[in-house]
Amino acid sequence: MPKVVSNTTPLLSFIKLNRLDILQEIYQRIYIPEAVYKEIETGKGKYYKDISKENWIIIKKVKNKNLVEKYTEFIDIGEVEAIALSLEIKANLLLIDDRKGRTIAEKENINITGTVGILIKAKKLGIIKEIKPYIYELIEKGNFYSETFIKLILKRSGE
Repeated sequence: MPKVVSNTTPLLSFIKLNRLDILQEIYQRIYIPEAVYKEIETGKGKYYKDISKENWIIIKKVKNKNLVEKYTEFIDIGEVEAIALSLEIKANLLLIDDRKGRTIAEKENINITGTVGILIKAKKLGIIKEIKPYIYELIEKGNFYSETFIKLILKRSGE
């Protein structure tokens, strides 16, 4: 089973969609650092799920404090810890949306995908029939995607 780490935004996006099952079906198990768990808990509001009760989501303490310090001034603590945890457990994939975080993850040779990439994979696997309604629901619930990006993704997905 591949090792997958998630940052806050992809996890929260699937909470917003009430479709954590998509993540579970694709990845079976996801690791998150404590900072990501705390960010989800801090945001207890409109879109929330107690992910500590999900036995397939594993919350881990990050040990590499040097890496955390190295990147904390550039990206938020959740992203930094997700990158550090990916390196510590030799993850096969990091789920991350933030552009700066993605750039740093790639610099650290970590394979990445984001919320939209996960939706594309879910469609390819037959878990969902189309991406478009999910993207527009996420936009309604606060995510941002440019019209250009949306058109490109939908075109590539045959929608």
